[in-house]
Amino acid sequence: MRLYDIIKKKRDGGELTTEEINFFIRGVTDGSIPDYQISALCMAIYFRGMNVRETSDLTFAVRDSGERLDFSAIKGIRADKHSTGGVGDKTSLVVGPIVASLGVKVAKMSGRGLGHTGGTVDKLEAIQGLKTTLSEEDFIKQVNDIGIAIIGQSREFAPADKKLYALRDVTATVDSMPLIAASIMGKKLAADDDCIVLDVKTGSGSFMKSVERSRALARLMVDIGKRAGKKMVALITDMDVPLGHAIGNSLEVIEAVETLKGRGPEDFTKVCLTLAAYMLSLAGMGTPEEAERLAKRAIDDGSALQKLKEMVARQGGDPACIDDTNKFAKAKYAYAVKSEKAGYITRVDTEAYGLASLALGAGRNTAEDAIDYSAGIILRKKTGDFVEKGETVATLYANDMEKFAEAERILLTATSFGPTMPEKPPLIYDIVA
Repeated sequence: MRLYDIIKKKRDGGELTTEEINFFIRGVTDGSIPDYQISALCMAIYFRGMNVRETSDLTFAVRDSGERLDFSAIKGIRADKHSTGGVGDKTSLVVGPIVASLGVKVAKMSGRGLGHTGGTVDKLEAIQGLKTTLSEEDFIKQVNDIGIAIIGQSREFAPADKKLYALRDVTATVDSMPLIAASIMGKKLAADDDCIVLDVKTGSGSFMKSVERSRALARLMVDIGKRAGKKMVALITDMDVPLGHAIGNSLEVIEAVETLKGRGPEDFTKVCLTLAAYMLSLAGMGTPEEAERLAKRAIDDGSALQKLKEMVARQGGDPACIDDTNKFAKAKYAYAVKSEKAGYITRVDTEAYGLASLALGAGRNTAEDAIDYSAGIILRKKTGDFVEKGETVATLYANDMEKFAEAERILLTATSFGPTMPEKPPLIYDIVA
């Protein structure tokens, strides 16, 4: 079998066999296929696409290119949530404890942030002393003992994806539906969960800018997951507006804690409750409506907050900071961004808001960059709010005052004003099951 023939077949619109796809991914993984041929096939896939069977085969080949987790020692039903990434998206810190407090196991491996989107592991490490690296034995024991563990990836899952993504990133083939689905689901299926809820973001702060493309990706990933024997559902959620008010690691953890105390922003609370409801429903705890009532109760009676404290303590963090969020590290300086005009905020470029937070030190441009956990933004006004000229629209936090000017410029440039109140977009556009 020659990759030349496979490239030519896909270039001409042909359907690749399972054997041809497996041959390709084996060559990507062991280095026997040169980069220029890998890139050529990615470009052929970009233009010609793949059907669901081909995409599923590609996903399973990516999944099987490295180690896979075995969670069979975890007692009970295992549920997970995956977000395609956004700004202010700290949902795992609320959803995981809710679901675990109601008896469903949450064995979650999360990633770090890169660019304008934040990572769950970075947010957790803003909690003093908390460890995001556990041995597999300790990880499974913690999930069995308290129902939840959220850690970073300690192994390299789906190594073929790492090579593919690096080449897609420099050959303008990132935006390919089959390649995106195989990348996300290949890694997700390498874990051993029973139920998976996908949070597919749509809008200016996500990599899928339109609802139509987000819905198509969600349908494809749900189909792949079901073919792998998983219980699946996907939510299409809005990312044309940052989720909640906080952007930045410590600030977002504080907002998540306040949400578990029943004092969270309305939009963030609603998305968390809906995600939790579908995780619980897939795990057999009633209809989504019944499960959402259980999730609300877990916040109201404090059991979800207590579960977060248990997880923090078990992973070496200080649970006192959950009781008193003033114990989190604070930035030395704060700066009020004031509106240069009066009017309604009609639209924001959410990705640019994430980049403003990055400019303050809250994120990283490369995997090696250090993060300032205390840096970030608190939004005082959001899309649909009326703002007077000179009124504060956001507060910036940093440990270097020189960073404020660039962050302010990015944020104000990304904020559009108008004389009339804009139509409010839905928080949840669709449920794909």
